[in-house]
Amino acid sequence: MELDYDGRFSDGKWLGIEMKIKVETEKIVKTVKKLEGVEIVLENASDAKEAINLIIKKAGLMERDDYEKLKDIKVTSFQKYETSAVDYKLIFLLEFIFEDEVPAETKISIIKELQELLSKA
Repeated sequence: MELDYDGRFSDGKWLGIEMKIKVETEKIVKTVKKLEGVEIVLENASDAKEAINLIIKKAGLMERDDYEKLKDIKVTSFQKYETSAVDYKLIFLLEFIFEDEVPAETKISIIKELQELLSKA
């Protein structure tokens, strides 16, 4: 297969491009509360990863055929300072790791579905 200028193979599949999104703590907390009725506290990336996995499972997203192409979601965190060094928000960066040669449309569909779920809460 040949690699096109935009990182795609000639058959339209992507060459290992990682996709990432940023999510504020409040969106994860509200989504868990909506699905489970419990308000959780996220202190770090490990807590956020556990919450994201719970959201995916409880919302039935794992039952879709496309989700088996998603190998993992790596979660890292950083602080976004609003007005001062003491006033900050904890932001989580979700990196979606897919199997090789998953079409971009499939990746976008999975990520969009999770984003929509998080934004509804």
